[in-house]
Amino acid sequence: MSCTECGRKGGCEAHKGGMFAAIDETLRRLYPTRRWAERDDEAGFGAGVTPDEGAALAGAMATRLKALAVHCPGKPDEICDYVYVLCVGRPPSLIEIREQLVEAPEEVDGVHELYLRVALSSVARMAVVQEVAVHAERYGRTQGIVEAPRTGVFDPVLLKRFRSLVAVLAEHDVRHLDFGDILEPPSGFDPGDYAARYGASPGVANYLFYPQPPGAVMTTFLPTAFLPPAI
Repeated sequence: MSCTECGRKGGCEAHKGGMFAAIDETLRRLYPTRRWAERDDEAGFGAGVTPDEGAALAGAMATRLKALAVHCPGKPDEICDYVYVLCVGRPPSLIEIREQLVEAPEEVDGVHELYLRVALSSVARMAVVQEVAVHAERYGRTQGIVEAPRTGVFDPVLLKRFRSLVAVLAEHDVRHLDFGDILEPPSGFDPGDYAARYGASPGVANYLFYPQPPGAVMTTFLPTAFLPPAI
C-alpha cells in the first residue's frame, strides 16, 4: 500500500511527479557532493519539522484518528523524530513504557501492538509512514520491547487511519512520501561506507530520515526499575 492519493485531481502521475521533483531538489540541496554521510548541515538547519511541530502533529493525529499518538525524539544519528499512532492495543502502550512516559506494569511479556509510525524529517518538510509491530518479551529476568517495522503500510485494518494521517500531514504543510518509492538508492549518488556499516546500499529514506535499513528490528531492554523483584 504505497499510493494513497487515488482521489487527487490529476491522478497518480501528477502526484508522483511532484513528489519525485521535491525529493530530487531536497537531495541536491542537502548532499551537494552526492555522497552518503556528506550532508550539508547548514542546508538542513531549520528546513524540517521541528520538535514542537512534531508534538503538535501528534496531538492533531490523536484527535483526528481517535487514537493514542506518542511523539518521540529521534536518536543522535537520526535526522528525524517520530510519532507512533497506536492502532491495535490499548494504553498504557509499550511505546509509552519504553520511552518511560508512564509507570510500567510488573509484567509486559506477551503484549502485542500495531502502530502507524511517522518519521518526520528534521532537514526537510517531509514524512514517511510505516506499519510497525511492537511486542514485549522476557529474557531471563530482563524484559525487552521489540519494534519490527515493515517497508510501508500493508495491513488493511490500518488503511482508514493511514489516509486520515496523510491528510493531517498535508494540512500542516508536511509532504508525505510513498515509502515504496524511497527504498532504492538515489541515482548517481556514492554510497560511501554505508555497506560496511549496514550491509546494504542506502536508499533515499536513509538520506532524508534515518541511517538504519527501513526494516531493521530493534530491541530495547527495560531498566531494572521496571522489573519485578527476584524470587
